[in-house]
Amino acid sequence: MSTRRLLKAAEAVREVVSMAILTEVRDPRVKDVTVTGVEMSPDMRSAVVHVSIMGGPAKEKLALQGLARSAGFLQSRIADRIETRYTPRLRFELDGGVKKSLEIARMLHDVLPPAAAPADEPDPAPADSRHDSLQDSLQDDA
Repeated sequence: MSTRRLLKAAEAVREVVSMAILTEVRDPRVKDVTVTGVEMSPDMRSAVVHVSIMGGPAKEKLALQGLARSAGFLQSRIADRIETRYTPRLRFELDGGVKKSLEIARMLHDVLPPAAAPADEPDPAPADSRHDSLQDSLQDDA
């Protein structure tokens, strides 16, 4: 089976699952969940759905439990929208990449000095002050 076909199938599954989670899953545990990617098995009978969950470890655990309970529903949505020989069995895994990148950005912000404005360029006047000066000049003309 070609890699391109697997990638297209994985992308289609990602779209269907992410939209279903966003609009159709009613489980209160499944909140603030973003589908970051899908890995399909070579036979397309199973898929690992990588999700990012905003919140602490307790919220992540609850959301993963809710997603596991909603797997059958999500598989039915895949079967309805994508024509394949087999509907992949879904397994959900936490993707820590987003949280790691936010943590690295926070650490860089703490360590690096703030960027200073170049001395050659004057500070542009805020839009409100330009508006005020325009109003003042119009009032002077009147």
